[in-house]
Amino acid sequence: MTAFMPLARSTLYSPLWLVPFDDHARRVHTAGVEARLDRFDEVDGRWLPLDDRAVRTPSGVIAYPGLGRRAEPWAARPERHRVRLAAAGCRPLYPADGEPFSAGLAGVEFLVHPWNDDHPPAVEATPRLVRMLPATAYPYPPGARTVHGVVLDATTGAPVVNALVEARGRTSQDLTPWHERTLSDARGAFRLSLRWEGERASEHAVEETFRIEATERPGRTGSLAVHLPQDAERQHVIEIREQ
Repeated sequence: MTAFMPLARSTLYSPLWLVPFDDHARRVHTAGVEARLDRFDEVDGRWLPLDDRAVRTPSGVIAYPGLGRRAEPWAARPERHRVRLAAAGCRPLYPADGEPFSAGLAGVEFLVHPWNDDHPPAVEATPRLVRMLPATAYPYPPGARTVHGVVLDATTGAPVVNALVEARGRTSQDLTPWHERTLSDARGAFRLSLRWEGERASEHAVEETFRIEATERPGRTGSLAVHLPQDAERQHVIEIREQ
């Protein structure tokens, strides 16, 4: 049994287990994480906030024990829900690992199947990692190297909210892949950490080059090259356009 499954034998089933994970620090991060539950109203076509309060387990799981419990589960239909996470200095990356990114995804969506003690849930829940990416106010350690800027729509000049901004590369010594990423805020602003080495023209060159890419959704991206140390204090503008 995984350490993230403390409710597996509980009589109160949860249809969703979320594990908030600090993507920069590489550790589970639950302190100060707020979870908000919504249900989709099929009639009105909108999300309705619910009062159900999340339970936090000792192993860092956010769960909703008892959600979906009905006296007559056979008479009810599965309902669409979502959980939105919020934490100071972080922004949640909602698509799961391996899924295409979309800035429009506003929570972790899931179906709640009706159940009771005599009629177990139709689907077994498994833990889901939610990566919390550094926001502009993320508490990087002193001396951390970062670059900042804004993501804009190339046509309208409007800020692109929740765009995925990332850089990739390999270390020079052992060619280990590295990946840094963040999400733009409501103003389109971003602050990206660059802990690892960029590309150098030669072994002893001082200048490092990084390629920064921003994605709103598949087919709408933008990129630019950042040269350090000379571009360290510059505000960089990444323009998003159809590719």
